[in-house]
Amino acid sequence: MSTLTSRANIIFRKSIVPLLLLTICPPAVFVFWYTATALNGSFIALGQMISQSSLISTLSLIAKPVFFGSPLAWKILAVFAAFQLFLMKFVPGKPFLGPVTPKGNVPIYKANGIACYLITFVSFILASYKFHLFSPTIIYDNLGPLLGALNCFSLVFCLALYFKGKYAPSSSDSGTTGNALFDYYWGTELYPRIYGWDVKMFTNCRFGMMSWSLILLSYAAKQQQLYGLSDSMLVAVTLQLIYIAKFFFWETGYLRSLDIMHDRAGFMICWGCLVWVPCFYTLPTMYLVNQPIELGTFTATAIFLAGVASIAINFLADRQRQQVRAKNGACLIWGTKPILIHAPYQTQSGETKQTLLLASGWWGLSRHFHYIPEILAAFFWTVPALFGNVIPYFYVIFLTVLLIDRAYRHDKRCHDKYGENWAKYCEAVPYKIIPYLF
Repeated sequence: MSTLTSRANIIFRKSIVPLLLLTICPPAVFVFWYTATALNGSFIALGQMISQSSLISTLSLIAKPVFFGSPLAWKILAVFAAFQLFLMKFVPGKPFLGPVTPKGNVPIYKANGIACYLITFVSFILASYKFHLFSPTIIYDNLGPLLGALNCFSLVFCLALYFKGKYAPSSSDSGTTGNALFDYYWGTELYPRIYGWDVKMFTNCRFGMMSWSLILLSYAAKQQQLYGLSDSMLVAVTLQLIYIAKFFFWETGYLRSLDIMHDRAGFMICWGCLVWVPCFYTLPTMYLVNQPIELGTFTATAIFLAGVASIAINFLADRQRQQVRAKNGACLIWGTKPILIHAPYQTQSGETKQTLLLASGWWGLSRHFHYIPEILAAFFWTVPALFGNVIPYFYVIFLTVLLIDRAYRHDKRCHDKYGENWAKYCEAVPYKIIPYLF
């Protein structure tokens, strides 16, 4: 019975889940975009459209005009991608070594994220407002075609990555499972590189996260053009820009996260960062474009300060762990010596390594305490939309589910990697995310 159950779980994870996500996610992008921009975020209005025709007819009506993008959309994407690739290569930055891979490889990056972020941000402002090369509303005005072009490109790009990993991998951290559907979804390479550019660093950081900031600026410009800039838009956009700046300041830490260390470059990661992030992560602000809500000075200030505090705690928690590992534990955490568990492990090549598991400070409260302020930050840049519609809150819901799933995945991976030392850590820090509850 247990064998049958295990086999069923493998089939579900490696066939059914990828099939469902590959089927649902691409059209969902168009549905959320259309609902947020054309239906004022109302799923009731969307339901009425579906009831008057059918689901397939409604999807066709929404997606068909923009599915393949437009000449302008493809031009925008080409210029943006080329600009980011140029910055990755030529903006100065110190070399940064990523974590040792299961096969003993060490990826090398250039730590120039915050400089590239500032250059991109200033370039957009100057090009649109000072030199008038394009309207600052250009992204919002072409959002449907941009999502269509991104979707088409990403589906083909992920297919190219599948074959690259199968026939021309960049390192020994590659391979296939024999299930083509799962390999396309999950990826066949851990660290693919094309002409020296790291693919995941580009898709995850320099395209997905970088485009997020420019999309926000375009949304704010569009609302200002239509109604004047509301304090709700100002709070939501500013909080997200601070969060994104924090991300790039901490980019080397992200390059040691589960996304980079474990998840391969396939549909889940690459399509997600190229398409899902620009659409789904910006939903709260996309909704606000046509909802010029005025919160008032007190409410807007309170939400903003709560959001900044959440982002700051999230950053301080990540920095605390980095500091301990960088100084090999020779530092103070909240004024005292850190509580550490030394956890040796072996790479697949048989080499013995060791890591430090921090069991004090923020990391003594729960094993994934930093997820709490991250979810709260997303809530605080969403709540300016108030509660008239549920669509702005889809990102917060998605993020919560994603991080809970990631906590379980991370714990399982650490249990397999560190064995009894991970059990000691769990004994010292018994709560997964929420202290005293979960």
